[in-house]
Amino acid sequence: MWARFGFGFGFGFGGLGLRASRAGSLRIAGAGCSGQTQQRRASGAEATLKKTPLFDFHAEHGGKMVEFAGWSMPVQYKDSHIASHMHTRQHCSIFDVSHMLQTKVHGKDQVKFMESLVVADIAELKDNQGTLTLFTNEKGGIMDDLIVTKADPGYLYVVSNAGCADKDSAHMKARLAECKAAGFDVDLEFLDEALIALQGPSMSRVLQEGLKEDLSKLTFMTSALATVFGIPGCRVTRCGYTGEDGVEMSCPRSRVVELTEKLLANSEVKLAGLGARDSLRLEAGLCLYGNDIDETTTPVEAGLVWTIGKRRRQAKDFPGADVIVPQIKAKTARKRVGLVSTGPPVRQHTHLLDPDGKVVGEVTSGCPSPCLKKNVAMGYVDAAFSKNGTAIQVEVRKKAGPATVSRMPFVPTKYYSG
Repeated sequence: MWARFGFGFGFGFGGLGLRASRAGSLRIAGAGCSGQTQQRRASGAEATLKKTPLFDFHAEHGGKMVEFAGWSMPVQYKDSHIASHMHTRQHCSIFDVSHMLQTKVHGKDQVKFMESLVVADIAELKDNQGTLTLFTNEKGGIMDDLIVTKADPGYLYVVSNAGCADKDSAHMKARLAECKAAGFDVDLEFLDEALIALQGPSMSRVLQEGLKEDLSKLTFMTSALATVFGIPGCRVTRCGYTGEDGVEMSCPRSRVVELTEKLLANSEVKLAGLGARDSLRLEAGLCLYGNDIDETTTPVEAGLVWTIGKRRRQAKDFPGADVIVPQIKAKTARKRVGLVSTGPPVRQHTHLLDPDGKVVGEVTSGCPSPCLKKNVAMGYVDAAFSKNGTAIQVEVRKKAGPATVSRMPFVPTKYYSG
C-alpha cells in the first residue's frame, strides 16, 4: 500500500513477465520492478484464485490477468505499461483495488483498540480524517502499513494490504479477543465491498460530474460518504498510490461495474493495471510492503518516523516502542534511500557497493522511470552512505556501475491540499 506515503512521506517493456510475492509485490521482468517469487499466470490456477467484482469486466476489456497476492488481477490492458503509466500522469486512470482488506472498527473503545496495534495518534484525528500508520510487532518490525480513517458516523475505517489480509485479520481478531476479555466495547466488521482508485490530474474534473458535493472541499487524506453517479453509499477518500491527486472509492459490489462504466464514459479515463501501479508508486517514492518494508525493518530504518504520533512516542504505548523510540534519537545502522542510475535496469536484490567494491546495501525496488528516462530504485544502505548526492555503485550482471543516492519522490507528488 502506500507506505504508501514515503514523503519526508509482455507488456510495456517488450514482453514482460510478472511475478507476485507473498506480500503482493510485483516483479516486471525486463522493467526491473520489485518482486520475489516465481511467475505464475492466473489462467493456470484460476480455480484457486480469488476474483474481484470486476473480474469479468477486466476480461471483457482486454485485461491481461495474473496471480497477485492470491487474486486474479490485471497487469495491463490493451495499452502498453508505459502508455498506462503516462496516461495516469497526464490524465487519469482507474485501478481495481478491491483485493485490499477493508475493515470497520466499532464501539466506544475503538480508538483504544486501534492504538494498541498501530503507531499513529488515532485519537487526534478529526471526523473523516485519515492517516497512514503501521502495524508493528514487539521487536519493532513492520507487520503491515495501512490507512485508518475516523469515519463519520462513529467508526474507524481501515484499509490494509491484500497480501497481508490473512495475517492482518488474524492479528486484529486476536487483539479483539484480548480486549473483549478486558471489558473493552469494540467489534470488528470485515467488509465485502468493492474498492477502485481514480488517479491523475484530471480526476477532480471527471468525478465532480457525478457528485452533488463540492470535491474541492475534500482534501488529501480526508473522506466522505457520497452518492457517486447515482450510486449511494460510496466512501470517497482523497488518497492513492501514484503520487497524483486521486481518490479511492469503496462502493457496493453489485454496482462497481456500473460506477466503472460511468467513469470510463469520460474520454479522460482509462483502465490501468498492476504494472503501471508499481512504476507509478516507485517514481513517487512510495514503499511496497514485502519489498521495501517488512517485519525485519523498523519505521526508523524505513524513514517512516513521521507515522509515529508525538504523544505515542512519549507514552511508548505501541508494540515495539521499546525498540523503535530509542532508535529515533540514536539513529540506525542502515537507512532506506532513493537511487538514480543509468545503464541496465536496477532490480530488487541488486547489491550496492562502496567505491572500493564492498557491499554496503541492497536494492528493494527498482525500475526504469517512464517519466525520467533513467533508472530509479530504493533500497537500504549503511548509514554512512545515506546522504543525498552520495556516489555509490550498483552491481548489475556482476559488473559495477555508477549510481547516486537521491531524494524521493523522484517525480514530484501532487496531493491536493485545497
